[in-house]
Amino acid sequence: MELWIARHADPDYSIDSVTEKGEREAKLLAERLIKTEFSAVYCSPLGRAKKTASYYLEKCKREAEILPWAHEFDGKINWKGEEQICWDRLPAYWTAIDDYYSYDKWLGVELMKNGDVKRHYDEVCEGIDALFERHGYVHDGRMYRAEKPNADKILLFCHFGVEAVMLSHIFNISPMILWHNFVALPSSVTRLASVEREQGKAIFNCIQFGDLSHLYAGGEEPSFAARFCEQFTDDTRH
Repeated sequence: MELWIARHADPDYSIDSVTEKGEREAKLLAERLIKTEFSAVYCSPLGRAKKTASYYLEKCKREAEILPWAHEFDGKINWKGEEQICWDRLPAYWTAIDDYYSYDKWLGVELMKNGDVKRHYDEVCEGIDALFERHGYVHDGRMYRAEKPNADKILLFCHFGVEAVMLSHIFNISPMILWHNFVALPSSVTRLASVEREQGKAIFNCIQFGDLSHLYAGGEEPSFAARFCEQFTDDTRH
């Protein structure tokens, strides 16, 4: 089985939709996705993901099932008296704490315990497990039981923050590494494929991460959204 994760196109967060550039990105993404046969299509309930998906759905004359847990990850912490999202921490802070690099310990860091991060993290983990089980793969420790192994392809339109949470659970690694050291740019595609080297025992390989070949093929430059400044003196996003 393959899971294709498509991030929403260039966002306009003020109206929870996409920009004019995002519309161009979403149309090019749709041209790419229409070439693949998907057994099921899912989508976040948020507007920017649904708008991105709409171009593909219109082309193939189908609907996406909305997954409530696939909205952008909104676990909150209290940082110096201010409520903030948990996954945007400065490197000097989080890299100094060894537990942030551990799948089993990152939620136990004091900052992560003072908000609702665990509740939201568990919601996403349970959601992706239920989705995989629906398609024949049951979470079992650090692996999956291939109860109904298949070569189906399923497609999910969502957001980078929640994508990182899904990948952290599937791969048994801390999401802090994915949130901060990886970035899936707008309209990018990440693909996971099941690996069953022993009968009935599966893991998932990432065979493609943050792919933007549809943009390059259409002459569209990738969006800067989700990136930060390359140099501190840049006037780009800090």
